[in-house]
Amino acid sequence: MENHTKLYDVGVVGLGVMGKNLALNIADNHYRVAAFDLDSEKVKGVVLQEQTERVASKHSHIPQRIIGCNNLSEMLSSLDKPRVIVLSVPAGAPVDGVCRALIEAGIEQDDIVIDTGNSLWTDTVEREARYAELFTFFSSAVSGGEMGARFGPSLMPSGDSKAWERIKPIWEAIAAKADPETGLPIERQEPGNPVIEGEPCTTYIGPAGAGHYVKMVHNGIEYADMQLICEAYHLLSDGFAMSANDIADLFERWNRGSLNSYLMEISAKVLKQADPISGKPLVEMILDKAGQKGTGLWTAVSSLQIGCSAPTIAEAVYARAVSTQKNQRRKLSQLLSGPVPVTPSIEERDQFIEQLESALYCAKVASYAQGFQLMAMTAKERNWALDFAQIAKIWRAGCIIRATFLQSITQAYQAAAISGGELDNLLMADTFSQALSSKQLDWRKAVSTAVLKGIPAPCISSALAYYDSYRCEVLPANLLQGQRDFFGAHTFERIDKPAGDKYHLNWSDEKREIHKV
Repeated sequence: MENHTKLYDVGVVGLGVMGKNLALNIADNHYRVAAFDLDSEKVKGVVLQEQTERVASKHSHIPQRIIGCNNLSEMLSSLDKPRVIVLSVPAGAPVDGVCRALIEAGIEQDDIVIDTGNSLWTDTVEREARYAELFTFFSSAVSGGEMGARFGPSLMPSGDSKAWERIKPIWEAIAAKADPETGLPIERQEPGNPVIEGEPCTTYIGPAGAGHYVKMVHNGIEYADMQLICEAYHLLSDGFAMSANDIADLFERWNRGSLNSYLMEISAKVLKQADPISGKPLVEMILDKAGQKGTGLWTAVSSLQIGCSAPTIAEAVYARAVSTQKNQRRKLSQLLSGPVPVTPSIEERDQFIEQLESALYCAKVASYAQGFQLMAMTAKERNWALDFAQIAKIWRAGCIIRATFLQSITQAYQAAAISGGELDNLLMADTFSQALSSKQLDWRKAVSTAVLKGIPAPCISSALAYYDSYRCEVLPANLLQGQRDFFGAHTFERIDKPAGDKYHLNWSDEKREIHKV
């Protein structure tokens, strides 16, 4: 807390947008920060900004909370021991580069180095082991973008539990806050004044790598959520000739109901924005090529590796990939035939809007179910004790996928824990099974409309396939396993024999005898 000694509480290395805003957030919450970046102008900038904001918020009587350091040795000598050092540098080699530089500068074994970048979770596991004799390597994924970092992000820390106890007061202070009853974010938009009420959107996730894994899945869900909204926009604009402004108005209305979320809110704002150059809606002037930084891909790969069905997350990654093939799409749009466009009536449009709202909600539930199931399967394999109610709680504010919807997920996991059971899949929770069952016909009609109009909706439709797959007690995997046994003698189990017993049919033998293997 507030400290008037010459030593500082936290070191921050890397003063890009995220690092600078984390440093300012920490200072707002009465901790003193020693800041360093290879770019001396960034160091000067964050010191000046803290001074300016402190004066503007009528805290000029409080001593300076951020000092700039010329090098890492100076930063280390400025910090109270055991030192807490926050890294905000690009994932990969830069993290190890800073760690090596800190070793050369004199870091000690009891000091804690926190990686807040978008590191691959397996790299985090390796780093904790690699640096164990030199210092405590800790990790904390951060979600919320630059505004989250400045005014309260969602934080997903993992690593040594003793290190967490040292970091916990700082992390709980700077994290976003949610109303415990409603789950709604408690907004803070003024520099210099922290928010002290509400539940902090941070919790100890588990051993090394667990926090970055949870953040990775968060980003996979984020990919799906974004693509679902984009598919709704595409269907409304191309299928029903709605203007960007009219779709924005609809999204604002949806955002006041069960589809309330940060992503829905900003989508409406993007659609309402006029292009300063042409005057047209800006969204219509943006080239339809989407970028990605890899976390969605990592999530899809992880789901394939562990054998967890996550088609909506994977389809969101594929959608970004096909968007980059602009030249091929331009050529094929002239070669491939599709349905003849039909002008819909106002009644047809209004009916579809209702169906699409249901479809979007159902697909959103399915994508979250996929993400939470993936975390559960990985936790079991890694022997992590993940608390899914707490994870849903810390996503209610600060992070990109924050939504009222997460309160229902929190309550579903809490109810399962109270009853002494486990929620193996979100679709098993009464809240969601009943909602999806009541809306599934509208969901099907929305997907059918997309197909008949020739408008791609890979995430909405794959989510429906996911729902139907789990709704089917018997899938055609029996034929698939028969095929595998035919060409590769891969064996099969029988429905009339104990689970785990393996059988093989000698397909080339006229007698077609079945043998237990």
